[in-house]
Amino acid sequence: MAAAAVALPSVSRVEPGSFTLDAGNLPLASADSKVDPDAVVSKWLESFQKVLENKNFDELKNVFLPEAYWRDQLCLSWNYHTLKSSTNMVPFLKAHTKGCRLFKLGIDRSSSSPKVAPLDFLGDIKGVVSFITVETDVGRGRGVVKLSLDKTDNQWKAFILFTAMHQLKGYEEATGPRRPQGVKHGHNPGRKNWKERREAEVNFADGSEPTVFIIGAGQAGLTIAARLKMLGVNSLIVDKNERIGDNWRKRYHQLVLHDPVWYDHLPYMPFPEFWPKFTPKDKLGDWFEQYANSMELNAWLSVQLQSLDYDEATKRWTISLERAANGKKEKRTVHPRFVIQATGHSGEKNFPSHIKGLDTFKGSVLCHSSEFIGAKPNSAGKKAIVVGCCNSGHDIAQDFFENGYEATLVQRSSTYVMSSEAGLEVLLGGLYEEGGPPTEDADLLFYSIPNAVLKRMHVDATKEIARRDEALLDGLRKAGFAVDQGPEDSGFFMKYFQRGGGYYIDVGCSKLIADGKIKVKQGQEIEAVTEKGLRFADGSELEADEIVFATGYSNMRGTCRKIFGDKVADQVKDVWGFDEEGELRTMWRRTGHEGLWFMGGNLGLCRYFSRMLALQIKALNEGIMKYDDI
Repeated sequence: MAAAAVALPSVSRVEPGSFTLDAGNLPLASADSKVDPDAVVSKWLESFQKVLENKNFDELKNVFLPEAYWRDQLCLSWNYHTLKSSTNMVPFLKAHTKGCRLFKLGIDRSSSSPKVAPLDFLGDIKGVVSFITVETDVGRGRGVVKLSLDKTDNQWKAFILFTAMHQLKGYEEATGPRRPQGVKHGHNPGRKNWKERREAEVNFADGSEPTVFIIGAGQAGLTIAARLKMLGVNSLIVDKNERIGDNWRKRYHQLVLHDPVWYDHLPYMPFPEFWPKFTPKDKLGDWFEQYANSMELNAWLSVQLQSLDYDEATKRWTISLERAANGKKEKRTVHPRFVIQATGHSGEKNFPSHIKGLDTFKGSVLCHSSEFIGAKPNSAGKKAIVVGCCNSGHDIAQDFFENGYEATLVQRSSTYVMSSEAGLEVLLGGLYEEGGPPTEDADLLFYSIPNAVLKRMHVDATKEIARRDEALLDGLRKAGFAVDQGPEDSGFFMKYFQRGGGYYIDVGCSKLIADGKIKVKQGQEIEAVTEKGLRFADGSELEADEIVFATGYSNMRGTCRKIFGDKVADQVKDVWGFDEEGELRTMWRRTGHEGLWFMGGNLGLCRYFSRMLALQIKALNEGIMKYDDI
């Protein structure tokens, strides 16, 4: 259709970590074939530039639609914001102590020119979309502008403006023409070779201190360390495991990533062209180890943290630890300015505290999926129960079934299920796929969508996925497995952002459930573990030889409290979920404690937001930013 009224969301605070869709309509006029995208964007940028130069922010109403979004990452402030409508943009810009920090925007032609492109999920409404260059008082970046024709005055105005800082002026990354020399030519008696220099650097043998202390050597810790290194910030990763990558190697036997390779690239070192579409856990662990070595990241392994204290006066941590080095244990104390908790997407292992009787069970019980290595082979006749119905629970139940067990999944509420094929094609198609745009361009296009708009678009996307998966979902329902459509029918991503779980990307287990090969116990709370299995609130019992609780993780604040103690944890704000503007809370941004930062998420999130966190830390370390800057 040529034009339509698209229902789009606004953000309203309902409860911590959630926001809802309203019924407001935003009319968007679809572009016709005669539009000159280059001319449209150029004219809009000229009008917007005049507003910036004159600081006449009240005129923003003439360059933004009445209901428009400006999503910004570190260009307007040292934070993340989504400003809806000029009525919210104007007071924000006027209130900033430095005024609008944005100097100018320009068309970014580095990878594509402005073009006519869809503004909605269904592709019914088309606007003009362009990559843009961004310059602020202290940095440069890139962004995206999406323009639509305002039918009230027939002027092209912004529906979405996205601005993101990518570099600090004078502190650009040491890549390309700024790469290190690697050697000092000329006469230099007693000089050390690369290996000797690296050994001294990684051990801080010259008495130097890490500026940043990173706890955790998974994708979060590695990506932020890599970004900091390219900015010249000295960091140290510590991990309790013996090898980098063990946090993946030690997980259950059949684990393979559910995200495709195009979404999972790490900064500076994308996966090779021959890499499989879905990465097995051990292969990923080995890649992490190679990544750390190639990026020359400083990492201490087999580390036990003993104490972490923060001095408000000096703004420094004192961290005492014990590590394995050269075949013996060594005690060290370091004094970093910043600590990054990179211990995983969530927090401590979550086990239902009300369940009693664990010590009475005669079989084998694992209180968390992370303890499950793999099902015992040739176990026909044995019974297994898996409590929990997210990715791990399904994978473990399938592993049990494939090794001969009679497997039962215990599902207490409902689960969002989508097939890998339908879900990834609908949600990531056009961005993260074979032959898709460069990863950095794909990231810009994806993160240019405010979470409120993304949520509304994914209502349509979730309907399309459900249409493709109709037979699969019907089979699950008939088998007694409860499925949902995510928060307010918005599907996978919103459930991930708000809960960190509650979903399964189907890679085979759903058909086993639908066919009755894996059984389901649904809708009943577990009352107790008995000698022979589980007893439920309705009085029913299930017998088992093995029980695995795949019940997820708690909030990251739990891990923070365990590592740092109550004094630090009490200052930290809630993690994950959405704030009042629809931005994710606390992660990759200020936590509430000046010297502490959180870094986490899947590989795609870590790739993208590691840059944003590294820029903030670099700016603080160089005095460009103060912690309490708005």
